[in-house]
Amino acid sequence: MGFQTGFEHIVREGELLAKYTWLRLGGAAQFFAEPTNLDELLGLVRRCKEEDMPVRLLGGGSNLLVSGQGVLGLVIHLTAAEFARVSVQDGLVTAGGAAKLSHLIASAVRDGWGGLEALAGVPGSVGGALHGNASCHGIDIGQYTREATVVTFTGEVVTRQRDDLVFAYRESSLDELVILDARFELESTDPEELTKRMQKQWIVNKAAQPLQNENTAMIFRDPGGISAARLIEDAGVKSARFGGAGISDRNANYIVTEPEATSEDVLELIEYLKQRVAERLGVELQTAIDIW
Repeated sequence: MGFQTGFEHIVREGELLAKYTWLRLGGAAQFFAEPTNLDELLGLVRRCKEEDMPVRLLGGGSNLLVSGQGVLGLVIHLTAAEFARVSVQDGLVTAGGAAKLSHLIASAVRDGWGGLEALAGVPGSVGGALHGNASCHGIDIGQYTREATVVTFTGEVVTRQRDDLVFAYRESSLDELVILDARFELESTDPEELTKRMQKQWIVNKAAQPLQNENTAMIFRDPGGISAARLIEDAGVKSARFGGAGISDRNANYIVTEPEATSEDVLELIEYLKQRVAERLGVELQTAIDIW
């Protein structure tokens, strides 16, 4: 039995991953699947377990650099509506892991439930935001998370309650293969006031990011007390460039790629920035981007 047997309708070979990432870089996946429902997702994960095949989840691609050599094993991409539903009831907002973070925020604000509007303008999916504990202006998604349902690497569905979850700066204990959905406990607030807050935060957050038509990703975590962008500027390396990869004029913690860029260009630029900031300022920068 071949790996694809029974999944021929959702699995394809040699899918180029560059188009699924904001940097528009990267080689092909050995196998690539877009399951249409939970049963297909669980079946794929269990098949990988049986055949000892590596499996990864591809989210919104805003925080991902894929090697030009491609990726061995199976890459799962959740595009079906079942994985992106958002519902609001009595202050408890449920969102699928594949839903856009912006959709979750807008749905909560529309129905008068506040807390997450500080994250307006932060890119990515709900699952990615939970995995990396997305934060902005002292607010993080973890503080409003009541529970999360996940799929483990062995294909089990498990619900993690609040007491089981740990959230820290740019990280969480939600490191299973898939975050299926999560429930958020929010605060009742006037929808009109929330809308104003959301719009203001969106403008502020977007002003600190590269332009929407640029191929870009945020690279480093902010060390305590100072931003990574400020450290790059103070180290005098904001003009650094390797091949088609350079640094954004709007925010030095974002790398921007041109059409001729390669994944290797970005990796070289990341290492150069880390070395120079360490040498000149004595600070070890930690990458925030996932590198496959």
